[in-house]
Amino acid sequence: MATLKDFRDERLRKLEDIKSLGLNPYPAKANRTKDSAEVVGNFDELSGQNCTVAGRIVSIRKFGKLAFLVVRDYSGTVQLMMRKGSASELDASENVLGIDNLTLLDSGDFVEAEGEIIKTQTGEISVQVNKLRLLAKSLRPMPTQQDGFTNKEERMRRRYVDMNVNLDVRDRFVRRSKFWQATRDFLNESGFIEINTPILEHTTGGADAKPFVTNMDALDQDFYLRISHELPLKRLLGAGYEKVYDIGPRFRNENYSDEHLPEHIAMEWYWAYADWKDGMEFMEKMYLSVVKETFGKDKFEFNGQEIDFASNWETWDYATVIKDRYGIDVFDSSLEDVKKALKDNNLEVEKTENRARGIDKLWKNIRKDVVGPVWLINTPKFISPLAKSNPDDPRTVQRFQPIIAGSEFGNGFSELNDPIDQLDRFVEQQEMRESGDDEAMMLDIDFVEMLEYGMPPACGWGHSERVFWVLEGVSAREGVPFPQLRSDIDQTTKEIYGDKLFKL
Repeated sequence: MATLKDFRDERLRKLEDIKSLGLNPYPAKANRTKDSAEVVGNFDELSGQNCTVAGRIVSIRKFGKLAFLVVRDYSGTVQLMMRKGSASELDASENVLGIDNLTLLDSGDFVEAEGEIIKTQTGEISVQVNKLRLLAKSLRPMPTQQDGFTNKEERMRRRYVDMNVNLDVRDRFVRRSKFWQATRDFLNESGFIEINTPILEHTTGGADAKPFVTNMDALDQDFYLRISHELPLKRLLGAGYEKVYDIGPRFRNENYSDEHLPEHIAMEWYWAYADWKDGMEFMEKMYLSVVKETFGKDKFEFNGQEIDFASNWETWDYATVIKDRYGIDVFDSSLEDVKKALKDNNLEVEKTENRARGIDKLWKNIRKDVVGPVWLINTPKFISPLAKSNPDDPRTVQRFQPIIAGSEFGNGFSELNDPIDQLDRFVEQQEMRESGDDEAMMLDIDFVEMLEYGMPPACGWGHSERVFWVLEGVSAREGVPFPQLRSDIDQTTKEIYGDKLFKL
């Protein structure tokens, strides 16, 4: 049975033959005038006209003096019909191949075809080729959809192959792009300004997460990759902006899961002179707009039940939910009470467990079964160190979280703008870090100084592309084009490249 190396060796031989004919197997320019979808979709209008198409060869069939090639570009596929006598012969000066040179081509090669748009005798819309040019010679065979490309590890490592073979995967990332574009459009139309904030930070904060650390040679200092966009955007409120947002990557040095990746795209907005209730109303409209633009619908299914983004959202009180499920008063319970509830529900109890972290685990055990859409409100202050206290119950904060399809879709707050209160909470978080909680927030004294100059009352919001993954119905790794994997090189590649890779 032929191996990948055998196929590659045969294509290398063809590559040398192509070069020996004076052809350039990798020219710089293509001359496409129509894509496949235009040719096929507008045949009645374009029939009899000349065009130039380009794409990757899907199949080649040759019958004596007649040949048929199917090529695919991003828009779809189109057939090329090549007839000896009407198609140009080999012309190295124009990089043109004749019908007798088709044996040098393989599926996976990129070609350009100039000719008339016709229908064949069997009714197939085609381009009758006058000139055929090679644009790029492929050295490895592309698997076909019939062959299947289902090995998860292989798919993740060679996503460019996965997207060629499994077009639904390619289309997923078109929807991902639409998701973020729809987000931008909604925010821009609502008067928000997009301002990109630093990824490298002296002090990182805005979330409970362990950061990545790097070193900047120019300053000879360590920097953190941001875990959140929050604190720089709130500095912009202090600078006088009233509606700002940022969309971009953030980094959290945590384990992979179906809902989490160490690197992912997220969005945060901050709105001066608004509060959490304004934020809830705004986000209900935003979610509805974005899902309709991205998926063309506002209803989704989860565990056999319907999620309707156009419906009235329920509101759940944090303490009531915990009390009803576990019999625990979140404001008047000991660490031992929390640990017992964790054990009773077969949840992990860590050596460094604290009340805030433990109660959050209990809530997440409830969350996984929630269909939604639901707003979770009145979160305890000790779980939300950056939110403004509730005047009706200072033990809680003005935080709102959408719970949909068993997942937390985002996080919103009436933002804390009292510098003294903020400093006290930072100090409490810093003490948790020093006690071994490497996800607790760092003391950011520069942010406290900004608050001392003054920041208006504001509402803030953030969500990650997890929203897209859940609605798309895929895991986190399936939801990004190139997920991080442990470095590895397969045996075939080692055999092909030999010493070139392994001189270290």
